[in-house]
Amino acid sequence: MSFLFFLNVISAFILTGVIWTIQLVHYPSFYYIDKLSFLGFHKFHNNRISMIVMPFMMVELITSIILYINDTSSLIFSLNLGIVVLIWCSTFFIQMPIHNILSGEKDKKMIKKLVNTNWIRTFLWTFRMLLIIDEIIS
Repeated sequence: MSFLFFLNVISAFILTGVIWTIQLVHYPSFYYIDKLSFLGFHKFHNNRISMIVMPFMMVELITSIILYINDTSSLIFSLNLGIVVLIWCSTFFIQMPIHNILSGEKDKKMIKKLVNTNWIRTFLWTFRMLLIIDEIIS
C-alpha cells in the first residue's frame, strides 16, 4: 500500500466515524439547546468541528486527486474522487448555507433540514470507506 493510499484510507475511516457521530448524536442535539444558548453553542460547534474535519477533508481531497491522476484507468480511484467531490459539493452548497442560517438564530426547520440533508454525506463517506475496504481486501 502506497503512503498516499494509506493517507486516503486513514482519512476515510476518520471522516466516516466523525460523520456518523455528528449525524446520530451531535446534529440532533441542536434541538435540545435552549434558544438563548444556541448561538454560542453553534459557533463553538462550527469552530471545533472545523478544526477536526477540515484537515482530514483536505488530505482526503488531495490524496484522491493524486491517486486518480497516477492511475486514471482505475475505477476505484475514479469512484473515490467522484465521491469526494460530491461530499465537498454537499458540504459547501447544502450544509454550509444551513449552518450560515443557524449562526444567526435557532430555527427548528433548519435543524431538521440539516439533519436530513446530512444523510447525503453520511452515506457518501460510508460508501467511500466500504469501497476502500473492498480495494484493500482485493
